[in-house]
Amino acid sequence: MPEQFETAGGRQLGWGFWVAASICGAWIAVAALANVLPLPNPNYAQLNPASPGYCFQSLGHPYSAHLLGCDTDGRDILSRIIFGSRVSLEVGFASIAIGLAVGGALGIVAGYFRGLVDELLTVITNVFLSFPYLVLALVIVTFLGHSLFDVIVIIAVVAWPLLFRVVRAATIEYAQRDYVLAAQALGSKPSRILRTLLLPDVVPSAITYALLGVPLAIVAEGALSFLGQSVPVPTPTWGNMIAAGSTAISQDPILLIAPAVALFSFVLPINYIGDRLRSVLDRRQGMT
Repeated sequence: MPEQFETAGGRQLGWGFWVAASICGAWIAVAALANVLPLPNPNYAQLNPASPGYCFQSLGHPYSAHLLGCDTDGRDILSRIIFGSRVSLEVGFASIAIGLAVGGALGIVAGYFRGLVDELLTVITNVFLSFPYLVLALVIVTFLGHSLFDVIVIIAVVAWPLLFRVVRAATIEYAQRDYVLAAQALGSKPSRILRTLLLPDVVPSAITYALLGVPLAIVAEGALSFLGQSVPVPTPTWGNMIAAGSTAISQDPILLIAPAVALFSFVLPINYIGDRLRSVLDRRQGMT
């Protein structure tokens, strides 16, 4: 019976899910292997005529030495997109992972114990949610700075209240199930109930919603880049490449289009993955 259920779940995901997963997997592999790929240094300005990779014009167009051409500073665009993917994906996944760890832990505690603990944590969460996320991020970046680690922490601070509410709601639902009530009646310790009964049920739902937060985190990094508050240049990210390309779009559109397409080609599939997983999980929960 479990094997049949898993097979049915695999069919419910559909072929589109696996196509999207393959695209996201390819981007993750490219980002992880960026250092070993035959790419020029993404921060090196190749403006020396004696160099074999010389960019013969300040706004390079595609040609043999540089597949997508060079930016205004003579740096290879393709190399910067691939190395920028590493930073953007680090920001997206790491910030949401931290937000899930903090928001998830607080959410499961609030959802199970309820009472004063729940009220206090809910008030704190509502305070964070009352600020527009970009304004809150700008306030925090003013105090922390904008290194890669700082940007990850900033987006995690913005993300954890939303993940708290998702995990809290799921915990409240599962805490009313018969097996949890039976464990309470038999005198099981709260820590054991949380660890062995609630956590295995809540985690899949939390991870599914967290996946939907990854593209939002990547886009948030891009928004910070437009305001000059993201990872400092010359370190490439998709966000700061789009921001830089927007100033030269009339002269060389590829400076904007190339990183924008890269961002879109990852954000769309991972959004689809998260949405499909959520739909399948919701149906399974309805069946149980």
